[in-house]
Amino acid sequence: MNAPIVVTDAEVLAFLRRHLEAIFASDWETYEATTAPDLSLYEHFVTPHRQLGLDFHRFMIENSWATTNGRAHHVSILEPHVQVLASGSVVVVTYTLVLSVAGEAGIVHKSTNETRVLERREGEWRVVHVHKSPAN
Repeated sequence: MNAPIVVTDAEVLAFLRRHLEAIFASDWETYEATTAPDLSLYEHFVTPHRQLGLDFHRFMIENSWATTNGRAHHVSILEPHVQVLASGSVVVVTYTLVLSVAGEAGIVHKSTNETRVLERREGEWRVVHVHKSPAN
């Protein structure tokens, strides 16, 4: 039997930040590298449909629908809770995401409650499931 993999909250949250920043920076290469091709996703604004695979986010990123359009922004991961499962090969992270974006009228804040499930594949974390709901 394999020994459990040591996983720290700091490691998971650094990965999560890299993954999220890729979305808002339109960085498809990093997004694809941090996301499993068999991703399952529930976005609150396309309810009740589940999205499977990367096509949905590729479309969002390529059409700048998930980005900040180069505007100054800050990603806040509030109240993160990291659950390590399956001897360290699976992690569930729950948190409130606040995206603050500088606009012409000032700073705009958008928030969602999110769950992301990460699986270690070939030694690297990959997001395998996302569930988002409005936080306001």
